[in-house]
Amino acid sequence: MISNVLKRATVLARPNGIQSAFYTTAKTEASSNPQMKVKTAEKKDHFVNFQVYRYNEETTAKPYIQTYNINLKDCGPMVLDALLLIKNNIDPTLSFRRSCREGICGSCAMNLNGSNTLACTKKITDCLSGDTVKVYPLPHMHVVRDLVPDLSHFYEQHKSIKPWLEPAVDVPRYNGKEILQSKENRHKLDGLYECILCACCSTSCPSYWWSEGGDGGYLGPAVLLQAYRWISDSRDSITKDRLAILSEDQMKVYKCHTIMNCTAVCPKGLNPGKSIANIKYLLAHN
Repeated sequence: MISNVLKRATVLARPNGIQSAFYTTAKTEASSNPQMKVKTAEKKDHFVNFQVYRYNEETTAKPYIQTYNINLKDCGPMVLDALLLIKNNIDPTLSFRRSCREGICGSCAMNLNGSNTLACTKKITDCLSGDTVKVYPLPHMHVVRDLVPDLSHFYEQHKSIKPWLEPAVDVPRYNGKEILQSKENRHKLDGLYECILCACCSTSCPSYWWSEGGDGGYLGPAVLLQAYRWISDSRDSITKDRLAILSEDQMKVYKCHTIMNCTAVCPKGLNPGKSIANIKYLLAHN
């Protein structure tokens, strides 16, 4: 009885339930020869210098670069893995944002070797310059501490475009269910709704660097892509109002000089430059 149970368990444990003669033979040889060991790839030592921007606005100290020597054998493959290793095992004072670790939340956006990207989806080996990785906060933003920029103004700009659905009052509600879209109308949102507001594109845009603060000034590629996302939504009823908001100040849109840094650095592979061009077209024809 016990023998039958063991045979059945062995069959179930085989890959994909396939009763392979080779699998049975290999299993028998391995069990009869205790000296046979499964070879596993061993990680080799690989030391990398992480040059990290450090700053604390609560002190009078000027910004400086601190170097951490990391053995990639001890951490995962992504830059965020190395930063977590530094914070957890070397320097708990290092500050940076992070959350999902899957390129979904946009929290860990930063500048790695001169290019804005997400630390959680960027491989260390992809941003090596010799044996060094340079880690900076998003450029041209007020830095709160280390790799943490102040995104308050960015979020205020996002709020100004009314990033929510405004359905018409008389739209049938389908007995309380969602407002339906055709496949064609839904397809228009592809390449727009995926934006995670990480600000990689806006902080790589020279026009955004030079924009004025306050309520006016250039909104930047991230916010304008979001604006076009809601303008394109067939369920929305205030398209004219949205365009009017963008036309209040010509600099909100027309300060874009199609430099296209935004499209080059987007970690989600989106094209904010195309969305801005579409907004310009709508403003010119409405």
